[in-house]
Amino acid sequence: MLIDYYKAIEDSSRKMLEAAKHEDWEQVVRYEGACAVLIEQLRARAASEALQPGQQLEKLKIMQRILKNDAMIRFLAGPWSDDPEVINFEFLHSGTMCVEPSLTFH
Repeated sequence: MLIDYYKAIEDSSRKMLEAAKHEDWEQVVRYEGACAVLIEQLRARAASEALQPGQQLEKLKIMQRILKNDAMIRFLAGPWSDDPEVINFEFLHSGTMCVEPSLTFH
């Protein structure tokens, strides 16, 4: 099902975030590559398949979590992430670069 691709992309983005929290940038790049493959597969599948009725809300929630993961990864990768005066630990540890803007509008 199409929603499974969104779930897989979310899972990969979550793993990217965990790797970023551990400063394992090689692993982040690996998961980013997995995201790219999944996004291409999703695009191909979305051309001939639609989400099932009722899955739009689930997709929206998944996309919000992916965007949150992406923002946190970008924050951790940024040059300011080592500045203790800038780090907001609640933000960093609150949970969830695997984002393709066009996916939010399918």
